[in-house]
Amino acid sequence: MQTLISSDDLKSRNRFQTYLEIVRERFVPSECTMIGEGRFHAHIEGTQIGGMLITRSSINGQAVRITPQTIRRHSKQDKLSVVLRLSGTARSDQYDRAVVQRPGDLVVLDSNKPVTLEYPDPTSSLFIELPREQLEGALGSAPLYAGLAVSGDLSGTSLVRTFFAELIRVHRQMSPEMVERMARIGTDLIVASIAERLARDTPRPLQGTVIVQRAKAYLDANLGDPTLDPTQLAAAMGVSLRHLQQLFQEQGHAIADWIWQRRLDVAARRLADSGHAHLSIGALAYGCGFISQAHFARRFKDRFAATPSEYRRTALTRSA
Repeated sequence: MQTLISSDDLKSRNRFQTYLEIVRERFVPSECTMIGEGRFHAHIEGTQIGGMLITRSSINGQAVRITPQTIRRHSKQDKLSVVLRLSGTARSDQYDRAVVQRPGDLVVLDSNKPVTLEYPDPTSSLFIELPREQLEGALGSAPLYAGLAVSGDLSGTSLVRTFFAELIRVHRQMSPEMVERMARIGTDLIVASIAERLARDTPRPLQGTVIVQRAKAYLDANLGDPTLDPTQLAAAMGVSLRHLQQLFQEQGHAIADWIWQRRLDVAARRLADSGHAHLSIGALAYGCGFISQAHFARRFKDRFAATPSEYRRTALTRSA
């Protein structure tokens, strides 16, 4: 990883200000103050792995606050940060979840909402910034889990730590295609770790509802994948196909019917949206996971009693 700043290399009177400039550029604008009685220290390294911005920091003696004012000054609304505590402890508070992060713990931070972080003692962290949709597509909206401490004692969290430590070490030896593949695997491990933690907190009668919500969010995030079927969806949720079928049936749905219904609903919304008017019917169909335009047209007419072209023409005329 490339060293971004080491406070030991800076003059004392410029040390903290230079650190602030690096932090605000690397992460998001924030309010930082020195706390504690120890001497301020910071060493920050960074690298890019696929779509992930990865930063390793060793710091102490500071508090960081992301406020409504600083939120308005950043452009990372489409990102979430996963923080792995490597050593020492830290305190964080987001979504009314005030937690102490211990070595090995994982926490997701949402930079679109206020958060407070405190590092009074020496601690080191690994920050993994990744597209918001990659977590929300599998787990649902960030408020469900942002700010929640995922214990380092859980098997999933342990796998995340081990995987990213090795990925950081060897990623420069990989081809771009392999790097992207490994980044996706890393994201899947993070999702599994958070899901494991959520399952422990959720009362058993509600766990099925949470799984169904995650499954629906996963489909929305992967709508364009024509191979996504009930079996693949169950595998992505980490449950058996039979169990997922039972959970959907309890809510009055069959999985396969619900998948096709969702594809058709999204297709209809896009046909009625002038922002998608430049797309051909075929391109729009493929983007919603249909394997052919003919297959799409047949299912669409059965559902909406109009061909896709007729539906688009009527909807766009009404909105003109």
